[in-house]
Amino acid sequence: MEIQLTAKQLKITPALRDYVQQKMGKAQKYFDHIVWGQVFLFVEKRAHKAEVIVHAPGQTFRVIATAADLYSAIDLASDKIDAQLKKHKERVKVRHKSKVSEIVPEAPVSENASFSVVRQLVSAMTPQRAVEEMESSGHQFLAYLDRDTDQIQVVFRRSDESFGIIHPVRKNKR
Repeated sequence: MEIQLTAKQLKITPALRDYVQQKMGKAQKYFDHIVWGQVFLFVEKRAHKAEVIVHAPGQTFRVIATAADLYSAIDLASDKIDAQLKKHKERVKVRHKSKVSEIVPEAPVSENASFSVVRQLVSAMTPQRAVEEMESSGHQFLAYLDRDTDQIQVVFRRSDESFGIIHPVRKNKR
C-alpha cells in the first residue's frame, strides 16, 4: 500500500516515516484491497493530531485522533482505522452469508447439453457497489439490479483485470 505522509508544523524524520508505515501496514490484514493511504500529522494548541484516510475501491475510511504526543496520536489513529476496517470486513462477511444460492435442476435444452440453473435474489445497488460485492465474494461476475435504471445488469472482470458491465437490451421487432 502506498502511503502519502504530510506534516504541518512538524518535521518528518525517517524514524517517524517508518513508524507510520509500520502502523499503516497492519491495516492490510483486515482489508487487502486498500489502494493507498494518506496520513496528516499536525500540532494544534499543544495537542498532536493524526488524520488517516484509507482509499479502497468504492470505499474511503477516515479517522482523526488527538493525543499529548505524536506517537500516541498515530497509535490511536491506527487503532481506530483498524477497527473501522475490521467492522467493514465483518459487515461484508455477514452480508454474504445470508445470500445462499438455491440450485434448481432443470430439464436440459437438448439431449446432449446438461447444466443446472442457479436462481439467486438480486439486490438493488450501484455499479461501484456491485464491483465491491463481486471482489469480496471472489466471483468473476455478478448480476445485480441497477439502482438508477431498475434493470438487471451484470458486472464482470475482464482478462486485463479491469471491469465491464453488461446492459441487456431487447432486440427491436420489425
